[in-house]
Amino acid sequence: MTPNHDTIELPVPDGARPPVALVGAGAPMLAEQVSAWFGTNKVLDRVDLSMPARTVTALIGPSGCGKSTFIRTLNRTHELVHKAALSGRVLLDGQDVYAPTTRPMEVRRRIGMVFQKPNPFPAMTIAENVLSGPKLTGMKVQSKDDLVEECLTKAGLWKEVRNRLKTPGGALSGGQQQRLCIARSLAVRPEVLLMDEPCSALDPTSSRRIEETISELVEDVTIVIVTHNMQQAHRVSDQCAFFLADENEPGRIIETGPTQQIFDAPADERTKDYIHGVFG
Repeated sequence: MTPNHDTIELPVPDGARPPVALVGAGAPMLAEQVSAWFGTNKVLDRVDLSMPARTVTALIGPSGCGKSTFIRTLNRTHELVHKAALSGRVLLDGQDVYAPTTRPMEVRRRIGMVFQKPNPFPAMTIAENVLSGPKLTGMKVQSKDDLVEECLTKAGLWKEVRNRLKTPGGALSGGQQQRLCIARSLAVRPEVLLMDEPCSALDPTSSRRIEETISELVEDVTIVIVTHNMQQAHRVSDQCAFFLADENEPGRIIETGPTQQIFDAPADERTKDYIHGVFG
């Protein structure tokens, strides 16, 4: 299936009018009938999902069912891929992030992203990594030292690195690098934090520390996490959305609901089979 006339061809340029600033703190997000393509290949089909403010939403499902594509539609990083296209709407605190008058850079500032593989800037110190976002966006910072300490503390890293802030961020362990990336995302004051399999490259101890960080951060921000670890999804999330793609068909949500309900009494037999390892 190819995109029709209702599809937004990406990238979407800024309009001639002044950009609209997105506002909110720990803001709710809503996806309405979101479909996505890479060229003529449709990979996501009419996804509806409410992500309440200051909760953790886990996206679960086997590889290739569109979870990572979906999470990238939420902050307009999907459009950075060649020949990417999208239809539907994504609302942050009731405002359409794909509106012509909304700047993509502003969207990505308000909706931060932590990727699967830790990616600190290797030529920058730990402190410079944290401050890179505010510097790039031109955000005014009253005290850089205070901001560095605050963000590293929220990311659960301050006590481990406070005496070596001027050393390279790339010299940290894998788990520490991932928490540094979280701190870097927090420095621009996002309302939402997207996490695409943030623990897949980490050992169990580092993964548990990231989970603890998620539990602490959700008091201030809305979190959406992609994970293949069912135990992790059960531990950290408030609600789950189960994605599935049939053979030669795009991914879609099969079932969504409170995490305890999804794990204890799923409505769809396919959800039960996936959670219990029958497939995937």
